[in-house]
Amino acid sequence: MTLTQDDVRRTATVDGVTLNYYEAGPSVEEVAQQPSRDQGSRLPLVMLHGGGPGASSWSNFGSALPGFARDFRTILIDQPGFGGSDKPAVEGNYFRFSAKYVVGLLDQLGIDRFHLLGNSLGGGTAVRLALEHPERVARLVLMGPGGLSLNLFHADPTEGVKALMNFGADPTRDNLRAFISTMVVNQALVTDELVEERYVDATAPGSREAMASMGASFWNPDTYEDGMLWREAHRLRQHTLLTWGREDRVNPLDGALVALKTIPKAQLHVFPNCGHWAQIEAAEEFRQVATAFLSNHVERTRRGAATGGAE
Repeated sequence: MTLTQDDVRRTATVDGVTLNYYEAGPSVEEVAQQPSRDQGSRLPLVMLHGGGPGASSWSNFGSALPGFARDFRTILIDQPGFGGSDKPAVEGNYFRFSAKYVVGLLDQLGIDRFHLLGNSLGGGTAVRLALEHPERVARLVLMGPGGLSLNLFHADPTEGVKALMNFGADPTRDNLRAFISTMVVNQALVTDELVEERYVDATAPGSREAMASMGASFWNPDTYEDGMLWREAHRLRQHTLLTWGREDRVNPLDGALVALKTIPKAQLHVFPNCGHWAQIEAAEEFRQVATAFLSNHVERTRRGAATGGAE
C-alpha cells in the first residue's frame, strides 16, 4: 500500500484551533461488511506523536501508516503546537490541553470509541485522555510515554532531554542533529535529509514559541504536578501495552517499572538494540506486536466500556 502525505491529509477546527491530521484504512462501511474481522480491528486507531523539535504525526508515524492501515482505520493527529496544526499558547498542563483538542477532533469525526497509541509526549496525552474519558478508549499502546515514565535509577534530566534543552537554547542544525542522535541506536538513520526536514519544521513561524509554551507547562509550579501521570497510573483500567527501546536515552527503560507495577492490566515489550523511536528503528516488530495486542480486544457492554473496556 502506497500512501502519499497529501492524499491522506485532512484538517478540522476545534474551538477555534485548526488541527492537521492524516487518515487511512478501511471505512466504517467496509468494516461492517467484514464480519470475520476480529473485534479489536473494528475500532479505529488514533496515534499521537512525540514532542521533539520538528516533530509531527507524519514524521513519527508516516512510514508506519500503510502497515497499520491494512488492519485499522488509522488516524495520525498533529497535536496543538506541532506539524500543520495551529500553535496556540498552552493553558494548564500540556497533556490535558492537548487531550481536550484530540477529543474534540474525534467528536467531529463521529468516533466515539477507539484504540489509542502515544509516543513520548503523545503517550502522556494518551494517558491523560484515557484517565479523563475511560469510556472512549479501548486499549492503550504507550511508547516510552512522557509523564508516566518515572526514572528510578537514571538522573534527570536524561541525555535526550538535555539535548532537547540545548536545541531550545541554541537552535542550530548541529544541536538538532545531536538531539536526533539520542533517539536511535542506529546512527545511519540520522541522515542530512532528516535533520534538514526536522530543522525546517522546528524553526517555522510559531514553532519555537509553541515548544517553549509546551515546555513551560511542565516547569510552571501551578501546572507541572498535573503532568506527573505516574501518580495516577493505578486509575487506568484499559489493557495497556508499554513498549520501550532497551537503549532509550530519552525516557530510559527503568522508567517503565512504576507504570508496569501500578497499571492493573499492563504488560511490557522491550525492543533490543533500539532507542526512543521504536516505530522507526524496530518498525516491523513494533507493528506486529502492537497489532496483535490491539486485535485481541473484545468489546463488552456499554456499561463495561464505561470502566475502560474491561475484557
